[in-house]
Amino acid sequence: QVQLVESGGGLVQAGGSLRLSCAASAGTFSSYAVGWFRQAPGKAREFVACINWNGYSTNYADSVEGRFTISRDNARNTAYLQMNSLKVEDTAVYYCAARDGIRGCGTGSYDYWGQGTQVTVSS
Repeated sequence: QVQLVESGGGLVQAGGSLRLSCAASAGTFSSYAVGWFRQAPGKAREFVACINWNGYSTNYADSVEGRFTISRDNARNTAYLQMNSLKVEDTAVYYCAARDGIRGCGTGSYDYWGQGTQVTVSS
């Protein structure tokens, strides 16, 4: 089992950047695929990006492709989401999640979730 803690959220103007971090409890973080999801007020949670266990495979939602970059540092048990050219519609609570690496990077279910970090983009 792995515990996840997100950080790095905040208030930023449209066009700005933020980097979110997802720190995992020590253990077998390198064996997990990691995903980022977000949920805006009144909307369903949606997939943002994912990365496989070794970082060689990534996937992005169309809405963030080219603006967001997911990465990971297994030596630090941490995954990241670099968000550039932020838009007002990116405002949401962002969650990181993990699942067994054998399942790969994808949009399906994840087994472990963090508590989320708020990202607010102002116009």
